[in-house]
Amino acid sequence: MPATVFQDLLAEAPVPARGILSQTLSNEDDVELVLFAFAAGERLSEHTSARPAIMHILSGEASMTVGAQAVDAAAGTWARMPADTKHSLVARTAVVMALYLLPRHQR
Repeated sequence: MPATVFQDLLAEAPVPARGILSQTLSNEDDVELVLFAFAAGERLSEHTSARPAIMHILSGEASMTVGAQAVDAAAGTWARMPADTKHSLVARTAVVMALYLLPRHQR
């Protein structure tokens, strides 16, 4: 299988005038990359994922919760979460976020 390369993830996620745009850019070998673009004021309500995940803010400013921790997030903020960790996000400005869903641990 050939390599997957994105030279500019921000260019892949145009921010909508309102709402949230999400798109899966890669889903190989049980690692999924989902790119989110949030208009200012949009939110992801608190939820969990059955898989471990990494949230990486690529642009903008947001208020995030990761578990019990409140985070003022900006470009470069990175959070790794075990499966079933509660998390949420409120976009204070237009935000682009990469979400990496990681492999489930097998025992």
